[in-house]
Amino acid sequence: MKPPTLSMKPIVAELLGEVAFVYIAKARELERAGHRVISFGVGQPDIPTFQHIIDEAKKSLDLKFTGYTETPGIRELREAIASYLNEMYGSNVKFSEVIVTPGAKGAIFLALSAYVSPGDEVIVPEPSYPAYPEVARFLGARPVFIPLRWLGPTDGFALDVEAIEAAITPRTKAIVVNNPHNPTGTLFTPAQIERIYEIARERNVMVLVDEIYDNFVYDDQPFRSFMTFSDWRDYVLYVNGFSKTFSMTGWRLGYLVVREEVASKLTRLAVNIWSCPVSFAQKAAVAALRGPWEPVREMIKLFQYRRDVIARKLREVKGFEVWPSTGAFYIFPRIKKVLDAARLSVEEFVEKLLYSKYVVTLPGTAFPDKAGRDYIRLSFAVDAKLIEEGVERIKEFVESLGV
Repeated sequence: MKPPTLSMKPIVAELLGEVAFVYIAKARELERAGHRVISFGVGQPDIPTFQHIIDEAKKSLDLKFTGYTETPGIRELREAIASYLNEMYGSNVKFSEVIVTPGAKGAIFLALSAYVSPGDEVIVPEPSYPAYPEVARFLGARPVFIPLRWLGPTDGFALDVEAIEAAITPRTKAIVVNNPHNPTGTLFTPAQIERIYEIARERNVMVLVDEIYDNFVYDDQPFRSFMTFSDWRDYVLYVNGFSKTFSMTGWRLGYLVVREEVASKLTRLAVNIWSCPVSFAQKAAVAALRGPWEPVREMIKLFQYRRDVIARKLREVKGFEVWPSTGAFYIFPRIKKVLDAARLSVEEFVEKLLYSKYVVTLPGTAFPDKAGRDYIRLSFAVDAKLIEEGVERIKEFVESLGV
């Protein structure tokens, strides 16, 4: 007897997934085969979760805090998140406006579910973190991609605010702003953020704001959070989490901040998907927010140093145009000259580099839609010595192409 035929909804079959996890698997296969792989691929700090956070999780386990919790998260954590945002940005957030989610992706899903229906449009600056357009598609909406402007290796990338405004139609429900930005490492200027917010007010659309890298800001650059606007409740769907700032990627904790009546309705959706966040991980997250914060500050200093190392080394690679990022922990060099000279696509370049020099990078096209086709992304959440060795391998590879 034949098993039932797989009948997958078309929208599920068409989802693209996240390429970074594909390369994690490839790197592990090569390592199992005995190769020494240097990976610039994964978007997570290489620093272990700070000890005081781990200790709190152990304490919670010892106290048998292992059952279900409230769907939007324990009150203690929601209050701690509200306090953090209020101290950082003067947001006047109430704990009842916070929903704790299993990772920031869960928050993105809830946020778009609140406002997006089939046939709607979501404006996504590209290159983009894949979850934004993927969730929009899953909800039956159409992602409208607006490329960032490449200003060259001196000035980097900028939001094309005029193009974003021109793309708004009666079907537009949201504009996505990820700041600091993955994959380019761009910190958008306060003026760009203010203008996007003005447009949201003028055109009556929501802004899906993802500020999960808000602590990864370099060179004393000014950072303008959307939570600093006094009427944020009317236009902002705010996403953040614990993965990056506290090196807690595997703990799977994010959060969404929306006005109270929206949070109440989205809690009903959350209970039908994941019931509640992990109990003891929430207790650990409270400890993360309460500090000490010195380990976080030390990590940011270390990452700025690594940013300087990788930018300097990549500039030695012929054909690479390198802008040193000002936020997050990624650098996004333009390699069009290399690709054109070698007659390779960016995907072919990345594959050949991986299997000849055992160095993991990600093709810019892993970050939809098409604006990344001349770029590769490298995470500098890697030891400085490995950065130097890895980029030296890249340099050798490029030279072998006859560029």
